[in-house]
Amino acid sequence: MNENRFSTRRFNLIKEIEDRSIVILYSLEAPHKTTDQYYPYEINRNFYYLTGLKKSNFTLLLQKDGQNQFEYLFIEEATDYSNKWLGKRMTKQEASLVSGIEEKNIFFVEHFDTFLHQQILSGQRKALARAPKLIYLDLYRHKPYVVPTALIKLDAVLKSYPEITYRNANEFLDIMRMYKDEFEVNEIRRAISYSKAGVEAILSVATPGINERSIVAMYEYALKTHNSEGNSFNPIVASGANATTLHYEENDQTAEDGSLVLCDLGALAGPYASDISRTFPVNGKFTDRQKEIYELVLSVNKACIDFVKPGIMMSELNLHARNLLAEGAMKLGMIQSPDEISKYYYHNVSHYLGLDVHDVGSYLIPLKAGVVLTIEPGFYIEEESIGIRIEDNVLVTETGSINLSESIIKEVKDIENFMAM
Repeated sequence: MNENRFSTRRFNLIKEIEDRSIVILYSLEAPHKTTDQYYPYEINRNFYYLTGLKKSNFTLLLQKDGQNQFEYLFIEEATDYSNKWLGKRMTKQEASLVSGIEEKNIFFVEHFDTFLHQQILSGQRKALARAPKLIYLDLYRHKPYVVPTALIKLDAVLKSYPEITYRNANEFLDIMRMYKDEFEVNEIRRAISYSKAGVEAILSVATPGINERSIVAMYEYALKTHNSEGNSFNPIVASGANATTLHYEENDQTAEDGSLVLCDLGALAGPYASDISRTFPVNGKFTDRQKEIYELVLSVNKACIDFVKPGIMMSELNLHARNLLAEGAMKLGMIQSPDEISKYYYHNVSHYLGLDVHDVGSYLIPLKAGVVLTIEPGFYIEEESIGIRIEDNVLVTETGSINLSESIIKEVKDIENFMAM
């Protein structure tokens, strides 16, 4: 892995932040589950973005004071106990090779509080820069009124140094992460290739009477046998009327003969995500009505991919999809005016994709080259037990866009032919 990638990102962040400030980011730990069990660990995406490290209980500290700029990393110490009971711990040398942070600036995490006080905040003679006036933290909230983890971990520091204010580092990191470099695009491509294998595995076993959970199992089996780290989000496998619920996750009903199955699925390549939706007839053959609605959604999927280019706003893309679906629904006689489309289509057509499935970024600025987004029009007719969504992952280029997931079959004839094999 090229450590210069992460060094460059840290350099670019330091350029953006105010003078006499520091950045503190935590890799965090897996939450406790029950007794001696923990939930699976997920790396904090901002921490990974700036370091390339995927270990828990690490801390990154960046400092800016005029021309003086410093990088420090705090890692768990590798002890005989931890290596034998918990798995081999990363050494300072290994952490340096990945992150690009000099080994002399890597310490053990239990020394972080002392280091922060003595070398950064207190202005003692051993400090290499003036005490900061500002601390940048990851202040992401997963829902309103939840105190961000960073504020909890630094509560004592912020109370002890009331003269130091804090700001949200995400106002910079969100924009930086919007634009993917070549490595990131290739990782997303790799995640998409895992999803392709999973979709084809599903189509090869789907048959009337199969339970939705069996479809999930086949998808996850394909991911693991192709060396993916797993799902990028909880799979949605919805047959019949279940597909009219956008975030249906029970995945436990029988797919009856004649029904459609909507699969909204993602895979991981490292921490990078894919997000793919495909809809197919469980018996391998679309009815005329199913095909009619499917072709409408597919035409909007293709038209929206063609519409993507630098300079457009996400709001324009969403309106374009809505108008096309409304036009198609009126031609089918299902609605009388465009405003009625919300009866059958009730979500946006796109979101950003990257280190998170719904990746960070601003929806208030035009698209630029390097953005990766989803295109996912849908149509949902509860009274007919029809739910269809077709989702691809698209890269914005200098002149237009590239459908990164174009190799995952979605044409009616291709789906039917594949399932007939």
